[in-house]
Amino acid sequence: MATYAVGDLQGCLEPLRCLLRRVAFDPDKDRLWLVGDLVNRGPASLETLRFVYALRESVTCVLGNHDLHLLAAAHNIERLKKADTLQDILNAPDRDELLDWLRRQKLLHYDAERDIALVHAGIPPQWSLQKALKRAAEVEEALRDDSRLPLFLDGMYGNEPARWDSELRGITRLRVITNYFTRMRFCTADGTLDLKSKEGIGSAPAGYAPWFSHANRKTRGQKIVFGHWAALEGRCNEPGLFALDTGCVWGGAMSLLNIDSGERHRCDCNEEKP
Repeated sequence: MATYAVGDLQGCLEPLRCLLRRVAFDPDKDRLWLVGDLVNRGPASLETLRFVYALRESVTCVLGNHDLHLLAAAHNIERLKKADTLQDILNAPDRDELLDWLRRQKLLHYDAERDIALVHAGIPPQWSLQKALKRAAEVEEALRDDSRLPLFLDGMYGNEPARWDSELRGITRLRVITNYFTRMRFCTADGTLDLKSKEGIGSAPAGYAPWFSHANRKTRGQKIVFGHWAALEGRCNEPGLFALDTGCVWGGAMSLLNIDSGERHRCDCNEEKP
């Protein structure tokens, strides 16, 4: 039995199949962890979501910003953007089944046996793992509540508030939590977000740094698997951190990590360019 983590899929199915063949993935024995952004921008969003759904008994998945965007577009078609590749999902006869499964996935997963966390973008420096799990649960509850879901999906967009405050309430509270887990790259030591810069580490605005680099980060030493940041190209020198977004949808590669052995595999994605 093996547990494998794979970086952002973004609707690129063939590279995922390539990786699973390479490690002889057996859904009856092995586990597949996905860092989120299962869909969008790639050529096969519907097929990718169906493929993952078919493997759901063997899959542990956290939500990324593109997955949440899909859920929002399903509730309000005007949320669709020109570059999105989500229409096939929204038109599919099995869309409700797929989307209902998607909205029940976590923002943050913690494997106590291995003492390792799985998240799309990261954990802000001011939160311990325990606090992060509690904050993630707040958004997860909103996603699973039929009465709260539309309000959350409509209100999650935006860059403000830029920093967590325990006094926050309602949609503004959920928005900043969501931004930390699904959109964060650069922030200050107190968790103030910059959500505009998307390039590599050297592009940090003055006073900001990668979320994982702050000296007083409360999860320092905690093993964390994350994606989202394609410009890192899978490189993160922080001990215990594993960056898995290697820019497949942009013509890079898709990466797989054996959680227990540390062995990595990559499948080229040039043929999967949108």
